[in-house]
Amino acid sequence: MKALGNSPIASFLAGICSLYAFAYFGDGEMPGPRHASAEAPDTRLLLEIGASPRAVTLPERREPPRLRREPGEEAIPGLEIAIEDLDGRSMDRFHAALARAARGEGQARLVFYGASHTAADLYTGLLRNALQSRYGDAGPGFVLPVHPWRRYRHHQLTIESNGDEWQTLKIGPAPNVLDHYGLAGVAVEASHVGAWGRIITPTEGLGSKVSRFELFYLEQPNGGTFEVLIDDQVVRRIPTAAPERAPGYATFDVPEGPHRFEVRIVEEGPVRIFGVAAERDTPGVIVDTLGINGSRARAHLLWEENLYREHLQKRKPDLVVLAYGTNESGDDQPISEYEAELHQVVARVRSAVPEASCLLIGPSDRPVPLGKNGKDGYSDRPRTREIIEAQWRVALSHGCGFFDMVAFQGGPLSMVAWNQIDPPYAAPDHIHFRRRGYERLGEVLLGALLEGYEDVDATEDDTTPDVRHAAKNK
Repeated sequence: MKALGNSPIASFLAGICSLYAFAYFGDGEMPGPRHASAEAPDTRLLLEIGASPRAVTLPERREPPRLRREPGEEAIPGLEIAIEDLDGRSMDRFHAALARAARGEGQARLVFYGASHTAADLYTGLLRNALQSRYGDAGPGFVLPVHPWRRYRHHQLTIESNGDEWQTLKIGPAPNVLDHYGLAGVAVEASHVGAWGRIITPTEGLGSKVSRFELFYLEQPNGGTFEVLIDDQVVRRIPTAAPERAPGYATFDVPEGPHRFEVRIVEEGPVRIFGVAAERDTPGVIVDTLGINGSRARAHLLWEENLYREHLQKRKPDLVVLAYGTNESGDDQPISEYEAELHQVVARVRSAVPEASCLLIGPSDRPVPLGKNGKDGYSDRPRTREIIEAQWRVALSHGCGFFDMVAFQGGPLSMVAWNQIDPPYAAPDHIHFRRRGYERLGEVLLGALLEGYEDVDATEDDTTPDVRHAAKNK
């Protein structure tokens, strides 16, 4: 099937909204809310969450995601789709946390896992800024103080390091090894005196006020020693040598405001750093971006489980997001095996933080080029649809929400259309977005995450799993 590769830009822009609707919804009609079908239900066993497996009933077939708002006349890509779930309650815990933050009674914490779409901290950075502007700035969140790869970045923080001195440890090409990768699934390690890394907060605006740093590191046999410097002053010397591998933590309370936080090795021996949380002791929102370029969901199964669980629990997330699938759409792993592993990944997260809401974000459109670099156009990649359907089944089976990124883009082959827009919203590789594309994703995802939040009763008891709270922005 050939795609839009040779379509004139003018005609594309004129018909972009109807094209998007037609590409995904077929007849161009806007579907209403999706409900579980009562006819011929498909019952599946939910994998163990805590100690209580249970059965759920999935709809007989998956309907297209509901549009929260019909496309306007302006040619802005990105359909405003809703989160799909079984009963409209998948974001309850997250909404309750936002309500506490808005009332000045607590924090709402979000953890985003994913591949390169997430690692760029562009759509997550927009979400962080938007949520903190509305519900309070509780700090930049968790970040590595050393570049694990050259373009590693955080939307609010500046990261500096002598990166050549550090080894990046993460799941990658085979052979993949079970190891202590920590919260983010990636750690940095160095042995030589003088290896350093630091984070620098902005001097004003969101993310500029920090009152506490918590450093995550590894104690291990023959471990080296490092110093922590805050605002260029040494505040602690930390030896990491220990009889066996174990998590280490160091907390530093500082006057609220802009700061520089640095780690520097001062005695030979391996020093492994998992990251540092930069936060405020105030109500508000914290968004942790934990993306790894090229990663796949199954990588979570190779992060040493005890450390993985302990780190995730320490972040106390109210929402955990797993945004994977674009890389898997190019794999040849049988879909049944992919789905089974994804069940394990989600069950592991749900078991570690059963009180948190959870969301799966599906793959982006990834068309197959015809001819060199797509000179003969593009065709649809059927495996992407298989990945989407598998993720939808897994998400609903575990009580999570699902956000269909291909539907958000406009359906199969929409990545080609996104490249033809002037200015383009997608990258030339037809896999990634440009900044404006990620920002549009953040805008639409923000609306989907907050849907229903303002309409629920803020007087209910938010300590129960069935609560649905709302609070107006203070």
